[in-house]
Amino acid sequence: MADTLPNGSDAVIQLSSVELALGSGAARVQILKKVSLAVDGGESVALVGPSGSGKSTLLMTMAGLERVDKGRVEVAGTNLAALDEDGLARFRGLNVGIIFQSFHLIPNMTALENVAVPLELAGRRDAFERAAEELALVGLGHRMEHYPSALSGGEQQRVAIARALVARPAILFADEPTGNLDEATGHEIADLLFATCAERGTTLVLVTHDNGLAGRCDRRIRIHSGVIDAGDATAAVARSVAV
Repeated sequence: MADTLPNGSDAVIQLSSVELALGSGAARVQILKKVSLAVDGGESVALVGPSGSGKSTLLMTMAGLERVDKGRVEVAGTNLAALDEDGLARFRGLNVGIIFQSFHLIPNMTALENVAVPLELAGRRDAFERAAEELALVGLGHRMEHYPSALSGGEQQRVAIARALVARPAILFADEPTGNLDEATGHEIADLLFATCAERGTTLVLVTHDNGLAGRCDRRIRIHSGVIDAGDATAAVARSVAV
């Protein structure tokens, strides 16, 4: 297996020999070990593996929320290492949506206000109009003025999806998006997520322990102890060569 992906790939996400350790001193732990991976535009990819294998950390590096120690992370044609923190925030605002297992809604804001936040930060004058449209698309047009505490878990995740997609990002990252939901609600959220990404051509990268959810993706990437399984890594390199 090659340690780096070849130049000239049109992959929307490209990692080359990425290494990352977290902690300090004797508690410092190597989380990612020479990870190379390519994800095509419009592709849906599931990151799977046991707890502590590095799945969420890998997703966070792709989203620009963790800086790597070695290697290169290129997303939407941008080398993330070349950006400072303000530059990363601007980049995420334009290119990336993120959904978390715990929703991470702002408790003292209504659903409408939560969804409008990314557009307000981007200086969009139509932030609330766009937010209302996005909430209607996820089936919450009648719940826009409710606060998170008045919403069910499924409704809160719908708000989180609307917030992540309101700026029409090219890439959506989802960390256990159905992990805090019951089975029926989880299926509804998964249906919404995959249907919306397919309709918009959004690249989807998700972390999950749910084999059913992973099976709906175009590809699974298996991670053990910070290393991508050899077969999956080889396939990633082969995909990059074929582009």
